[in-house]
Amino acid sequence: MRVSVLGLGYVGCVSAACLSNMGNTVIGLDVDPRKLEPLRQGRSPIVEPGLAELVKKGVDEGRLSVTDDYSAAVERSDISLVCVGTPSTASGNPNLEYTRRVCGQAGEVIRRKGSFHTIVFRSTIPPGTVETQLVPILERESGKKEGEGFGVLFNPEFLREASAVQDFYHPPKIVVGETRPGSRAGDELIRLCQGIEAPLVRTELRVAEMVKYADNCFHALKVCFGNEIGNLSKAMGVSDSHKVMEIFCLDHQLNLSPYYLKPGFAFGGSCLPKDVRALVAKAHELAVKCPVIESLMPSNQLQIARAVDLIRSTGKRKVGVLGMSFKSGTDDLRESPIVQVVSTLIGKGYELCIYDRNISWEQLFGANLGFLEHELPYAHSLKAPTVDDVILKSEVIVVANGAAEFRDVPKRMRSDQVLIDLVRITDDPREARGTYVGISW
Repeated sequence: MRVSVLGLGYVGCVSAACLSNMGNTVIGLDVDPRKLEPLRQGRSPIVEPGLAELVKKGVDEGRLSVTDDYSAAVERSDISLVCVGTPSTASGNPNLEYTRRVCGQAGEVIRRKGSFHTIVFRSTIPPGTVETQLVPILERESGKKEGEGFGVLFNPEFLREASAVQDFYHPPKIVVGETRPGSRAGDELIRLCQGIEAPLVRTELRVAEMVKYADNCFHALKVCFGNEIGNLSKAMGVSDSHKVMEIFCLDHQLNLSPYYLKPGFAFGGSCLPKDVRALVAKAHELAVKCPVIESLMPSNQLQIARAVDLIRSTGKRKVGVLGMSFKSGTDDLRESPIVQVVSTLIGKGYELCIYDRNISWEQLFGANLGFLEHELPYAHSLKAPTVDDVILKSEVIVVANGAAEFRDVPKRMRSDQVLIDLVRITDDPREARGTYVGISW
């Protein structure tokens, strides 16, 4: 394929060299002669294992060239990868000046082209940037409509310094963000990626834009978490914190897995809250600062407050709650976050009814009973015998755990009711006969 790479920084240079090595004709564009001159001579302008050999091979074999002329780059290619930098501004927001400038220049060339052109953004940009800022520039400068004269995509890169060439050919995933499902532009990018073995996802533009931020923030979180565990371990006399984390990483069922990485309601139960508090207390006792671990309980509390705010924002006063245990399949009420939501609403004068098949209110005992008597001593008077009873009595229905019997509630609700979904009980909000509200979707 004929490819132009707009911006020959770290990502652009690696992408251009690797794509030329796959047999594509690649023309790289940059306005900085300090990048262009070594590339013209077949030398890499950056230090990266394996890159120098690919650059030399691409230039020697005539598949890789460079220019500072947008006309030459865009006119002589069918697909352009935008790889310019988005450095932080003083406020912390990304500087999109270079990205917008590329769109303006590329749009002027697309105006003169008689053929369809695909623009692929690889620069890390906030969700909504392509749709609200970049597409309008391209349409204005080209005089063409997106999807007709040209198409746009967002394709995040997952390249690490010192292993970028390896990562290019063996990425963890290929994410194609499109303006519409099955777009012509998306098909073009997938053709370009043929030969690269990785899970392929075609999704919405904003989802693809957000994926890169989720990835990088999680990587940063893991580094800080590992460091805090190490600092606490040393302070508590644990001789080898690396051994602690090696054992931690053996667990691919929960620790290194997608199990807990789903947006939803707050955590609860008998273990997580008490153990987080215990470790924070120990850190304070030892004067070891652990801001990540210390932030867990406040962050969890914010999600509980968010649920309360969503319910209150409906303006309705009769609330039915489906599920009181902290997760489905158990009767454990200890530190169940929905108990706090119910207590808050009752304190504000709301009329509540509650259903949970797994909780036998008369037979609670031990810590389970103690927690409920402390947090919600009048819970017994709120119980409803069936799901149907909750639906009948409520203006707002809150689904608080993922029990299977709640899955058809969206279809059974009335048109004047609001469903507050804390657990993603349905993947299709259109199933709801009334108003559907997800806690974070």
